[in-house]
Amino acid sequence: MSIETELKQILEELRRYFEFQKSLGLEGMILEKNLEREDHVKISIQEIPEPKTQASEDTISANVQLNIFDSRSKGLTLEEIREEIGDCTRCKLHEGRTNIVFGEGNPKARLVFVGEGPGRDEDLQGKPFVGRAGQLLSRIIDAMGLKRSDVYICNVVKCRPPSNRSPEPDEIGTCVQFLFKQLMAINPEIIVCLGSIAARSVLNTKVKLGDLRGKFHNYGTSKLMVTYHPAALLRNPGFKKPLWDDMQVVMNELGISRSGD
Repeated sequence: MSIETELKQILEELRRYFEFQKSLGLEGMILEKNLEREDHVKISIQEIPEPKTQASEDTISANVQLNIFDSRSKGLTLEEIREEIGDCTRCKLHEGRTNIVFGEGNPKARLVFVGEGPGRDEDLQGKPFVGRAGQLLSRIIDAMGLKRSDVYICNVVKCRPPSNRSPEPDEIGTCVQFLFKQLMAINPEIIVCLGSIAARSVLNTKVKLGDLRGKFHNYGTSKLMVTYHPAALLRNPGFKKPLWDDMQVVMNELGISRSGD
Protein backbone atom coordinates (compact mmCIF):
# COMPACT_ATOMS: atom_id res chain seq x y z
CA MET A 1 0.00 0.00 0.00
CA SER A 2 1.39 3.40 -0.98
CA ILE A 3 1.71 6.24 1.53
CA GLU A 4 -0.82 8.25 -0.49
CA THR A 5 -3.38 5.44 -0.36
CA GLU A 6 -2.82 4.90 3.35
CA LEU A 7 -3.25 8.63 4.06
CA LYS A 8 -6.51 8.66 2.08
CA GLN A 9 -7.82 5.76 4.16
CA ILE A 10 -6.85 7.50 7.41
CA LEU A 11 -8.58 10.71 6.32
CA GLU A 12 -11.70 8.79 5.34
CA GLU A 13 -11.78 7.04 8.72
CA LEU A 14 -11.33 10.42 10.44
CA ARG A 15 -14.22 11.88 8.46
CA ARG A 16 -16.50 8.97 9.38
CA TYR A 17 -15.44 9.15 13.04
CA PHE A 18 -16.12 12.89 13.35
CA GLU A 19 -19.41 12.55 11.46
CA PHE A 20 -20.53 9.87 13.90
CA GLN A 21 -19.61 12.09 16.86
CA LYS A 22 -21.51 14.94 15.22
CA SER A 23 -24.63 12.76 15.01
CA LEU A 24 -24.36 12.26 18.79
CA GLY A 25 -24.35 16.02 19.40
CA LEU A 26 -20.63 16.90 19.36
CA GLU A 27 -20.20 20.37 17.87
CA GLY A 28 -16.44 20.71 17.93
CA MET A 29 -13.17 19.31 19.18
CA ILE A 30 -10.12 20.97 20.70
CA LEU A 31 -6.73 19.51 19.83
CA GLU A 32 -3.48 20.71 21.37
CA LYS A 33 -0.85 21.80 18.87
CA ASN A 34 1.96 21.72 21.43
CA LEU A 35 1.79 20.36 24.97
CA GLU A 36 4.13 23.11 26.18
CA ARG A 37 2.07 25.92 24.67
CA GLU A 38 -1.39 27.20 25.51
CA ASP A 39 -2.58 27.83 21.96
CA HIS A 40 -5.05 25.36 20.45
CA VAL A 41 -6.60 24.61 17.12
CA LYS A 42 -10.33 23.99 16.76
CA ILE A 43 -11.69 21.48 14.27
CA SER A 44 -15.22 22.35 13.17
CA ILE A 45 -17.45 19.35 12.58
CA GLN A 46 -19.51 21.45 10.16
CA GLU A 47 -16.56 21.53 7.76
CA ILE A 48 -16.65 17.77 7.30
CA PRO A 49 -18.66 16.76 4.24
CA GLU A 50 -21.80 14.68 4.72
CA PRO A 51 -21.13 10.94 4.41
CA LYS A 52 -22.70 9.08 1.54
CA THR A 53 -24.33 6.33 3.56
CA GLN A 54 -27.58 6.09 1.66
CA ALA A 55 -27.67 3.20 -0.82
CA SER A 56 -31.19 4.29 -1.77
CA GLU A 57 -33.99 6.36 -0.28
CA ASP A 58 -35.10 3.42 1.86
CA THR A 59 -31.95 1.44 2.57
CA ILE A 60 -29.05 2.65 4.68
CA SER A 61 -25.51 1.33 4.32
CA ALA A 62 -23.35 2.25 7.30
CA ASN A 63 -19.60 1.92 7.52
CA VAL A 64 -18.12 -0.14 10.32
CA GLN A 65 -17.33 2.27 13.15
CA LEU A 66 -14.22 1.63 15.24
CA ASN A 67 -11.89 3.67 17.37
CA ILE A 68 -9.58 4.72 14.55
CA PHE A 69 -6.79 5.43 17.01
CA ASP A 70 -6.73 1.80 18.17
CA SER A 71 -4.99 -0.31 15.53
CA ARG A 72 -5.77 -3.47 17.53
CA SER A 73 -9.55 -3.07 17.28
CA LYS A 74 -9.98 -5.25 14.21
CA GLY A 75 -8.28 -8.25 15.80
CA LEU A 76 -9.79 -8.31 19.30
CA THR A 77 -11.75 -11.26 20.66
CA LEU A 78 -14.84 -10.80 22.82
CA GLU A 79 -12.80 -11.75 25.87
CA GLU A 80 -10.19 -9.09 25.05
CA ILE A 81 -12.89 -6.47 24.49
CA ARG A 82 -14.36 -7.26 27.91
CA GLU A 83 -10.89 -6.93 29.43
CA GLU A 84 -10.46 -3.58 27.69
CA ILE A 85 -13.68 -2.30 29.28
CA GLY A 86 -12.41 -3.31 32.71
CA ASP A 87 -14.14 -1.73 35.71
CA CYS A 88 -15.27 1.11 33.46
CA THR A 89 -15.62 4.67 34.76
CA ARG A 90 -15.56 6.37 31.33
CA CYS A 91 -19.01 7.97 31.70
CA LYS A 92 -21.38 8.85 34.53
CA LEU A 93 -23.46 5.68 34.13
CA HIS A 94 -20.89 3.79 36.19
CA GLU A 95 -21.95 5.72 39.28
CA GLY A 96 -25.22 3.83 39.73
CA ARG A 97 -24.48 0.43 38.27
CA THR A 98 -24.25 -2.89 40.06
CA ASN A 99 -22.74 -4.86 37.17
CA ILE A 100 -21.43 -4.15 33.70
CA VAL A 101 -23.66 -6.00 31.23
CA PHE A 102 -21.30 -6.89 28.42
CA GLY A 103 -23.31 -9.41 26.41
CA GLU A 104 -23.67 -13.15 26.08
CA GLY A 105 -24.21 -15.89 23.55
CA ASN A 106 -22.45 -17.60 20.70
CA PRO A 107 -19.19 -15.77 19.84
CA LYS A 108 -19.61 -16.99 16.26
CA ALA A 109 -23.33 -16.29 16.01
CA ARG A 110 -24.91 -15.74 12.63
CA LEU A 111 -27.48 -13.49 14.32
CA VAL A 112 -26.88 -10.71 16.86
CA PHE A 113 -29.60 -8.81 18.76
CA VAL A 114 -28.72 -5.28 19.94
CA GLY A 115 -30.77 -3.40 22.52
CA GLU A 116 -30.26 0.06 24.00
CA GLY A 117 -29.11 -0.68 27.56
CA PRO A 118 -29.57 -2.86 30.66
CA GLY A 119 -32.54 -2.54 32.98
CA ARG A 120 -32.86 -3.35 36.67
CA ASP A 121 -32.80 -7.14 36.33
CA GLU A 122 -29.92 -7.02 33.88
CA ASP A 123 -27.94 -4.73 36.17
CA LEU A 124 -28.43 -7.09 39.11
CA GLN A 125 -27.53 -10.26 37.18
CA GLY A 126 -24.92 -8.84 34.82
CA LYS A 127 -26.67 -10.47 31.85
CA PRO A 128 -28.56 -8.87 28.94
CA PHE A 129 -32.32 -9.23 28.46
CA VAL A 130 -33.26 -11.28 31.52
CA GLY A 131 -36.22 -9.20 32.75
CA ARG A 132 -39.76 -9.22 31.34
CA ALA A 133 -38.62 -7.84 27.97
CA GLY A 134 -35.79 -10.37 27.94
CA GLN A 135 -38.18 -13.24 28.61
CA LEU A 136 -40.26 -12.08 25.67
CA LEU A 137 -37.13 -11.90 23.49
CA SER A 138 -36.33 -15.49 24.51
CA ARG A 139 -39.80 -16.58 23.37
CA ILE A 140 -39.29 -14.75 20.06
CA ILE A 141 -35.96 -16.52 19.55
CA ASP A 142 -37.59 -19.87 20.37
CA ALA A 143 -40.40 -19.14 17.91
CA MET A 144 -37.74 -18.54 15.25
CA GLY A 145 -36.49 -22.08 15.79
CA LEU A 146 -33.35 -20.95 17.60
CA LYS A 147 -32.00 -20.93 21.14
CA ARG A 148 -30.45 -18.05 23.05
CA SER A 149 -27.19 -19.98 22.93
CA ASP A 150 -27.34 -19.85 19.11
CA VAL A 151 -27.40 -16.04 18.96
CA TYR A 152 -25.51 -13.20 20.63
CA ILE A 153 -27.31 -10.54 22.67
CA CYS A 154 -25.86 -7.19 23.75
CA ASN A 155 -26.65 -3.50 24.17
CA VAL A 156 -25.41 -0.13 23.01
CA VAL A 157 -24.47 0.91 26.56
CA LYS A 158 -23.19 -1.57 29.10
CA CYS A 159 -24.38 0.12 32.33
CA ARG A 160 -27.96 0.74 33.43
CA PRO A 161 -29.18 4.33 32.99
CA PRO A 162 -30.86 5.71 36.14
CA SER A 163 -34.56 4.79 36.42
CA ASN A 164 -34.25 2.99 33.07
CA ARG A 165 -34.16 6.29 31.17
CA SER A 166 -32.80 6.36 27.64
CA PRO A 167 -29.00 6.68 27.44
CA GLU A 168 -27.84 10.20 26.67
CA PRO A 169 -25.75 11.10 23.59
CA ASP A 170 -22.50 11.48 25.53
CA GLU A 171 -23.05 8.11 27.21
CA ILE A 172 -23.72 6.44 23.87
CA GLY A 173 -20.73 8.16 22.32
CA THR A 174 -18.46 6.86 25.08
CA CYS A 175 -19.73 3.27 25.19
CA VAL A 176 -20.81 2.42 21.65
CA GLN A 177 -17.20 1.80 20.54
CA PHE A 178 -17.34 -1.46 22.49
CA LEU A 179 -20.50 -2.53 20.69
CA PHE A 180 -18.78 -1.85 17.36
CA LYS A 181 -15.84 -3.99 18.48
CA GLN A 182 -18.20 -6.78 19.53
CA LEU A 183 -19.85 -6.75 16.11
CA MET A 184 -16.44 -6.79 14.46
CA ALA A 185 -15.33 -9.77 16.56
CA ILE A 186 -18.51 -11.77 15.90
CA ASN A 187 -18.97 -10.71 12.26
CA PRO A 188 -22.60 -11.92 12.10
CA GLU A 189 -24.60 -12.40 8.94
CA ILE A 190 -27.51 -10.44 10.42
CA ILE A 191 -27.84 -7.79 13.13
CA VAL A 192 -31.27 -7.06 14.60
CA CYS A 193 -31.51 -3.65 16.26
CA LEU A 194 -34.24 -3.62 18.91
CA GLY A 195 -35.67 -0.12 19.14
CA SER A 196 -34.78 3.28 17.76
CA ILE A 197 -31.76 4.01 19.96
CA ALA A 198 -29.99 0.82 18.89
CA ALA A 199 -30.89 1.43 15.25
CA ARG A 200 -29.77 5.05 15.20
CA SER A 201 -26.54 4.28 17.04
CA VAL A 202 -25.48 1.46 14.72
CA LEU A 203 -26.69 2.97 11.45
CA ASN A 204 -25.61 6.52 12.38
CA THR A 205 -28.96 7.95 11.32
CA LYS A 206 -31.82 10.03 12.68
CA VAL A 207 -34.48 8.27 10.59
CA LYS A 208 -37.52 7.17 12.60
CA LEU A 209 -37.93 3.51 13.54
CA GLY A 210 -41.13 3.18 11.53
CA ASP A 211 -39.28 4.20 8.38
CA LEU A 212 -36.34 1.89 9.10
CA ARG A 213 -38.09 -1.39 9.91
CA GLY A 214 -39.37 -4.05 7.51
CA LYS A 215 -36.31 -4.20 5.25
CA PHE A 216 -32.61 -4.94 5.41
CA HIS A 217 -30.02 -2.22 5.77
CA ASN A 218 -26.27 -2.82 5.79
CA TYR A 219 -23.66 -2.49 8.49
CA GLY A 220 -20.29 -3.35 7.03
CA THR A 221 -20.69 -6.85 5.58
CA SER A 222 -23.71 -7.65 7.81
CA LYS A 223 -27.36 -7.22 6.92
CA LEU A 224 -29.26 -5.22 9.51
CA MET A 225 -32.93 -5.39 10.43
CA VAL A 226 -34.60 -2.78 12.63
CA THR A 227 -37.62 -3.76 14.69
CA TYR A 228 -39.46 -2.90 17.88
CA HIS A 229 -37.88 -3.43 21.28
CA PRO A 230 -39.61 -6.26 23.18
CA ALA A 231 -40.42 -3.76 25.94
CA ALA A 232 -42.57 -1.89 23.41
CA LEU A 233 -44.62 -5.05 22.89
CA LEU A 234 -45.31 -5.21 26.62
CA ARG A 235 -46.76 -1.70 26.42
CA ASN A 236 -48.46 -2.13 23.07
CA PRO A 237 -49.34 -5.70 21.98
CA GLY A 238 -50.23 -4.30 18.56
CA PHE A 239 -46.50 -4.25 17.76
CA LYS A 240 -46.35 -8.05 18.02
CA LYS A 241 -47.36 -8.74 14.41
CA PRO A 242 -45.01 -6.23 12.73
CA LEU A 243 -42.12 -7.50 14.88
CA TRP A 244 -42.90 -11.07 13.89
CA ASP A 245 -43.10 -9.99 10.24
CA ASP A 246 -39.58 -8.58 10.60
CA MET A 247 -38.33 -11.79 12.20
CA GLN A 248 -39.77 -13.85 9.35
CA VAL A 249 -37.69 -11.80 6.92
CA VAL A 250 -34.64 -12.56 9.09
CA MET A 251 -35.54 -16.26 9.24
CA ASN A 252 -35.91 -16.42 5.48
CA GLU A 253 -32.49 -14.82 5.00
CA LEU A 254 -30.94 -17.32 7.44
CA GLY A 255 -32.66 -20.21 5.68
CA ILE A 256 -34.84 -21.09 8.69
CA SER A 257 -38.18 -22.68 7.84
CA ARG A 258 -40.95 -22.94 10.42
CA SER A 259 -43.92 -25.16 9.69
CA GLY A 260 -47.29 -23.61 10.31
CA ASP A 261 -46.17 -20.01 9.82
